Amino acid sequence: MSGNAAALTMSQAIPLQRVAADAESLGWRDRLAGLDLVPDLGDNIGSAEWWRGLATLTLLCGTAIASFPGIQPLSVGGTPALDAADFNEARAQMIVPLALGGDTGRHMAATDAVRPLTQTPERPQIELTATLGSGDSFARLLERSGVGSGEAQALANQVAVAVPLADIAPGTRIDLILGRRAARTMPRPVDALAMRARFDLRIEMEREGDRLVMRRIPIAVDITPLRIRGRVGDSLYRSARAAGAPATAIQSYLRVIGRQISVGSDIRANDEFDIIVDYRRAETGESETGKLLYAGLVRGGKAKLSMLEWTVDGRVQWFEASGVGQQRGGMARPTNGRVTSTFGMRRHPILGYKRMHSGMDFGGGYGAPIYAVADGVVAIAGRHGGYGNFVKLSHGNGLGTGYGHMSRIAVRPGQRVNRGQVIGYIGSTGLSTGPHLHYELYRNGRAVNPSSVTFVTRALLEGKALADFRARIRALTAVAPGAALTPIAPKQVEGPKLGSLADVASKRAEGGI
Repeated sequence: MSGNAAALTMSQAIPLQRVAADAESLGWRDRLAGLDLVPDLGDNIGSAEWWRGLATLTLLCGTAIASFPGIQPLSVGGTPALDAADFNEARAQMIVPLALGGDTGRHMAATDAVRPLTQTPERPQIELTATLGSGDSFARLLERSGVGSGEAQALANQVAVAVPLADIAPGTRIDLILGRRAARTMPRPVDALAMRARFDLRIEMEREGDRLVMRRIPIAVDITPLRIRGRVGDSLYRSARAAGAPATAIQSYLRVIGRQISVGSDIRANDEFDIIVDYRRAETGESETGKLLYAGLVRGGKAKLSMLEWTVDGRVQWFEASGVGQQRGGMARPTNGRVTSTFGMRRHPILGYKRMHSGMDFGGGYGAPIYAVADGVVAIAGRHGGYGNFVKLSHGNGLGTGYGHMSRIAVRPGQRVNRGQVIGYIGSTGLSTGPHLHYELYRNGRAVNPSSVTFVTRALLEGKALADFRARIRALTAVAPGAALTPIAPKQVEGPKLGSLADVASKRAEGGI
């Protein structure tokens, strides 16, 4: 064929008649070898071969059951019981888990000299360390440590004489030594107490007779500010961190200078950062890093930016070296509701005719807070015609704002308010169809469109305040970079070393306690 293929019939491939003839010529051995004694009982069910396999299986099972020898117990000789002496000898040499009351070892065997105790003896003293938690009280901490409530309150009152209890920072560790109690039902008395009450003060108390004597140990503290200065390079943050500035101080530094210049585009790689933070070192070796004090940027050897935190009229803000404070601009939103009516002519919803709407209306739920949009002084606070409950603020330079239809007024005439301060609450007093805020803006006494004015204010230092401000800058910038890190010889804390009974015992032997 063209496809090189051939086909054969089954009779041509396997000569059936010849195979059958060959099978008849096989002997009985060959036939027995070809016999399947274990046919698959899951195949050809009901055939002669299947029945033969079932019979074989039944025969094998019957043979196994018939030849089963059975189970009979084996007799074992008993172990003679040990007498008392042999038992004690064996118990002293065996190994028993402690959880099961093990008392192994020959020396533990009971003898006639062993007598049961009527009660167990108590430790003469207990040493422990307690930690003051956040929101915890000093007296409650002592009570949890095992001190009686009366003595704990007396100790708290005694410590409060040296330092206000509120000044003891959470996390302060208190070392205690509790003495022997008179009876098991009574709390242990305090034999000694020691703690670092403040960064510059350690308190120690020792029992002398029936009372605790307190000793204040002042700790000398170096308050030289930590000044860190270096080149900006590729990243101001990474460079400042590499120079040793704390992460929180760098974040504060970036926020301060970010209000004056663009951190991303106005700072050059060759500029130098100048960071000064509050820093304290104790003579005992501890140190504390505080808040950012000064933020400066140097370009070409000259100060491009010099910022210092200063307090004016009870408000803390950052001022430039010239005495000009940070800019506070943008008119704050008087409430969080949406604008429902704008400035201009409209048909009055109650009077029914067109007239000038001299402000903006803000929707809001009844009782929602109303905020002052800028710093100012309350000129009017009370009932005011169709405005209902009305507040008017004077912001200086001929500017003022009014807030009408309040449900309740939260300020009084003559009061000074700050931007964002709550001055009242939304209501529906006066000519109003529902709870909302009517907000007006005045320029030289005339109402103007509130959306046309943006307040921008800058604090300015003058006179003595400016002189003090500049003197503070000179004092901070006179500190050499890294001067606060100069090694100082650590000093060991004086007084008893609580936490060691040997120390207390030695002091007691010498008459110190």
